[in-house]
Amino acid sequence: MTHAHITAWAVGIILFFVAYTMYKNKNSKAKMVHMITRLMYIIIIVTGFLLYQSIMKTATGDIHMWYGIKMLIGLWIIGAMEMVLIRTNKEKDAKGAWIQFGIALLVVLYLGLRLPLGLAPLA
Repeated sequence: MTHAHITAWAVGIILFFVAYTMYKNKNSKAKMVHMITRLMYIIIIVTGFLLYQSIMKTATGDIHMWYGIKMLIGLWIIGAMEMVLIRTNKEKDAKGAWIQFGIALLVVLYLGLRLPLGLAPLA
């Protein structure tokens, strides 16, 4: 399930940047790519929740809390990505959404590399 989740994130972020570029260039197909990106959000949330459930079966100590925080920050990233795309489509300033996206992405990557599931070079 970990590989499916990571793959979904990779595809979702690539589609996010493609949709952003298409909105910036006023491409008529941008809405279609945005909808596919939203589908990836759903896949990311479902695989993340399934990972969280599997972790809770074996979690000891305070590890489950850190994974819960990571899950909430992952939802924050998805929200920030959606805010960027919507504000770009409406031709409004998206600087705040970009800042949120960057901060949340750095925090979730740090937690992902710090926690024991998957790669843990910072553990």
